[in-house]
Amino acid sequence: MLLFLINQIEEGEEMPLLFGTAKFNEQKHLTIGGCDTVALAEKYGTPLFVYDVEHIRQRARGFKQTFNSLGVKNKVIYASKAFCCLAMYKLLEEEELGCDVVSAGEIYTAIKGGMSPENIEFHGNNKTSEELAFAVDQGVGTIIIDNFYEIDLLSAILEEKGKKQEVMFRITPGVDAETHDYILTGQVDSKFGFDVASGQATDALERILADEHLVLKGAHCHIGSQIFSAEGFLAAVEKMLLILNEWKQSFGYSVDVLNMGGGFGVQYTKADDPLEPEAFVKAIVNAVTGQCELLDYSFPEIWIEPGRSIIAEAGTTIYTVGSQKSIPGVRHYVAVDGGMGDNIRPALYDAQYDGFLANRISAEPSEEVRIVGKYCESGDVLIKGIELPPVQAGDLFAITSTGAYGYSMANNYNRNLKPAVVFVENGEDRLAIRRESFEDLIALDCQ
Repeated sequence: MLLFLINQIEEGEEMPLLFGTAKFNEQKHLTIGGCDTVALAEKYGTPLFVYDVEHIRQRARGFKQTFNSLGVKNKVIYASKAFCCLAMYKLLEEEELGCDVVSAGEIYTAIKGGMSPENIEFHGNNKTSEELAFAVDQGVGTIIIDNFYEIDLLSAILEEKGKKQEVMFRITPGVDAETHDYILTGQVDSKFGFDVASGQATDALERILADEHLVLKGAHCHIGSQIFSAEGFLAAVEKMLLILNEWKQSFGYSVDVLNMGGGFGVQYTKADDPLEPEAFVKAIVNAVTGQCELLDYSFPEIWIEPGRSIIAEAGTTIYTVGSQKSIPGVRHYVAVDGGMGDNIRPALYDAQYDGFLANRISAEPSEEVRIVGKYCESGDVLIKGIELPPVQAGDLFAITSTGAYGYSMANNYNRNLKPAVVFVENGEDRLAIRRESFEDLIALDCQ
């Protein structure tokens, strides 16, 4: 990880976990992208998502440069579900990345944000006829077929419109990645894709090849998310190439593209130790090279779909501390002005995070506290236990690595407003998503 440790910390004090351009200024305030987060909080309010644009650019370029250095034809496709908005899609287009989407809403936003439709890849296990028709009308480059129902549905839409569509199809190779059950997707028992072991994948291949409206580009798999080692990907490559070679022998069909999905892990806490993103790419390329040579299979173009690994560590959430509650001999609670409405992951996945005071970083930790939100749920806990100096109302508390699945899973529970999102780069800040207003909150209500 790109880990920067501050030099203002006095000897013996715990050093916080920082990424990208994050550091501390002479006032001992957290700065990101050359912008003081204390000033950002004053300008935009809290909770506030702050995105380090330079870090996003470096991650995006790292994937592409690694592929190119290996001489491999490739496509890096950002997984929109991690975080998307108009400004994010504009940034992706600038960095020449594609994007994958899972709804008509994401398609609409991507195109409005400047993404070229041909660089959009449409996923989903239950795409509606309206969504598929919209994708075809908008010229979406690739549709990833997920089930037999979708084959028939998409074919009928294309026949009615007199069009053809480039597609891939998602395979579940039967690989169990080491991750949380809710983000495990490559095993046999999954709602996603065509299973190899049962013969469903082969049946799907035959049906797609026989359909005059579907132009098959290749095969896709995705084994899970927040994966720390390459072993699962290596197993997936081996299984994918074996089945692809069987299809070559049986049907004379070889894929042009092998899409290995995403799931590359990131660092949320100091206990996390994932591979560097570029190391995942090298491992996948080496595995594909070895299998293709072994099987005498033509080397395909390789696509990947990083989301979390591009955006997570680039995001930091800034909160304002409010009330505190101390139960002698039990626990000390520190409440902030956000919580499960802007970060549901701790409640949903028992996700772990690191944090610190953003407005006075060098104070020595003295007490373990629990960071909780303002929502009317006992499970609204952001960090179960963390050492902090004495905390005061009005302090700013920063949680790092919140760039993925924070804002994208935000909600209005308890009728709270969704936070603002700001992009920072080279000492300049710009609003990417404004904070919701009370008017926004009732805009869809009917009386």
